[in-house]
Amino acid sequence: MKKVSRKKDLIIVTGGAGFIGSAFVWKLNEEGIDHILIVDRLDATEKWKNLVKRRFTDYVHKDEFLEAIQAGRFRHPVQAVIHMGACSSTTERDADYLMRNNYHYSVELAKWALKKNVRFIYASSAATYGDGSRGFSDDDEVTKSLAPINMYGYSKQLFDLWVLANRLEKKVAGIKFFNVFGPNEYHKDDMRSMVHKSYGQISETGKVRLFKSRRPDYRDGAQARDFIYIKDCVEVLWWFFQHRRVGGIFNLGSGYARTWNDLTQAVFDALGVKKQIDYIEMPEAIRDQYQYFTEAKIDKLRSAGCPVTFRSLEDAVYDYVVNHLKTKDPYL
Repeated sequence: MKKVSRKKDLIIVTGGAGFIGSAFVWKLNEEGIDHILIVDRLDATEKWKNLVKRRFTDYVHKDEFLEAIQAGRFRHPVQAVIHMGACSSTTERDADYLMRNNYHYSVELAKWALKKNVRFIYASSAATYGDGSRGFSDDDEVTKSLAPINMYGYSKQLFDLWVLANRLEKKVAGIKFFNVFGPNEYHKDDMRSMVHKSYGQISETGKVRLFKSRRPDYRDGAQARDFIYIKDCVEVLWWFFQHRRVGGIFNLGSGYARTWNDLTQAVFDALGVKKQIDYIEMPEAIRDQYQYFTEAKIDKLRSAGCPVTFRSLEDAVYDYVVNHLKTKDPYL
C-alpha cells in the first residue's frame, strides 16, 4: 500500500471492497484522498482484487466495526460515512440475514454518524419500486407507499422508511441506484450486469442469451431498464460528499429506460461482432419478481443542484468493454 496522507479525519466506506464502494474509493484516490477506512467482509470471494490498486488507511471487518462503534471504542476523527455495504442479491431468501445486515446495521451506523455530526450517505435501491406499478418517483410520499417484490428491496425500503419516520431526510443522503454496471463488478456472480455476462457469452459462443418475455405487451428482449454507468455514479456520490447540506432520498439512474436488446447490441458493437441472440425461458424462481420496466425520475436530483451528466448507454458500454474488459487488468 502506498504512503497515505497525513490528514486525520477518516472517510469510512462500508462495502468498500464491493462494486460501488471500491469504485468510490477509486474516485477518492483520483481526487488525492487516501485517508479512508474500508469496512467490508471479504470471506472467500474475489472482492479483495478491487482493493489491490487502491490507497487507504486500513481495512476492518464489518462486524468488528459495528461492535467498535456500539461499544464506544472507535475514537478516530471521521468526516463522512459512505454506506454502500449490503447484501445486494435480489434472490437472497434468508430474510433474517437481510434484516440484520441491510436494515439493522444501517440503523445503528446512521445513529452513530448523526450523533457524531458525520456526513452520512447511503445506498438504497430501485428494487424498492417493486413491479413499478406505483411509478418511479423519489418523492417522499411515494416512497412511503412502495411495495417491493423481493426481500432485498424490502430491506432497503425499511431503512428509507426509518429515515423518513425519524425526519432525517434533510440530514442524510440516500441514493436509489438503478441498474449499475461497470468495472469492479466481477465478483458478483449472478448479480453481475448483463454487459459483463454478454461479453463472456460472446467471447465463448458468439451469441447472447436473453430471457423471453412472459407478457404480451413486451416482445422478447424488449424488457427495459434504466442502466447507469459506475463512473457516472461515483461522480454523483462525490458531489454529495462535497455538498454536505444536501439531504434527501434521490434516484440515481440515467433517466431513460433502454431495452436488453439495446444493451446487448451495444456490446456487440463494442466488440465489432454481428448480433446473435438466443431467447430462452425465464427461470420459474424469478418470474414473480421480474421487473419489466424501470426508469428513474431524476428531477429531484437535478433540483438539488447535481450537475453530473450521464454517458449514453452506447458510450458507457464501449468504455467498459474496450478500456476494461478487453484489457489484461480490467479493474479501476
